[in-house]
Amino acid sequence: MMVEFDSVHNYYERLVFDEIQDHYLKSGLDEDELADMACIALNAITPRYIRHDVDMSFFMSGPEHIVVRNTVKQAVKDAFNKIQSLDKHNE
Repeated sequence: MMVEFDSVHNYYERLVFDEIQDHYLKSGLDEDELADMACIALNAITPRYIRHDVDMSFFMSGPEHIVVRNTVKQAVKDAFNKIQSLDKHNE
């Protein structure tokens, strides 16, 4: 029997991708740099593997939602700053 694991994913992936899409597309970074930024941000956040986002959201309190949102915003901001500093270093 082969088990499909397609529904298993890191809860933070979508949140990080959305943060980058919403706030960094016009930052001057190219597509590869934005993808690198996502990797850096995701590596900075302890992963939470789930099957359904709605399950995670349902079981979190209001303050936990705020912590998650702030954690994602900060990780993406730090990743952006890292990519920018690498670009400046390579010039």
